[in-house]
Amino acid sequence: MMKKKYLLASTPIFLGVICMISYFMIGSRVEPDGTLVEPFFLIPLSYLFVFSGIIALLFVAIISVFKKSKHI
Repeated sequence: MMKKKYLLASTPIFLGVICMISYFMIGSRVEPDGTLVEPFFLIPLSYLFVFSGIIALLFVAIISVFKKSKHI
């Protein structure tokens, strides 16, 4: 079973995946006046969530290894 700290640290990764999926589901279109309408903000937001989730997972894993090595 996954510990709560790993679940909490991996939540941003899931949010990033949801942002990317919703970007592709919403799609983009060109208005009659020639302007492009797309939810561009979801792309950098998804990268930010995935990157912060990876950093959080690494941080939690490193802390766990150090705590485990002190108990031995």
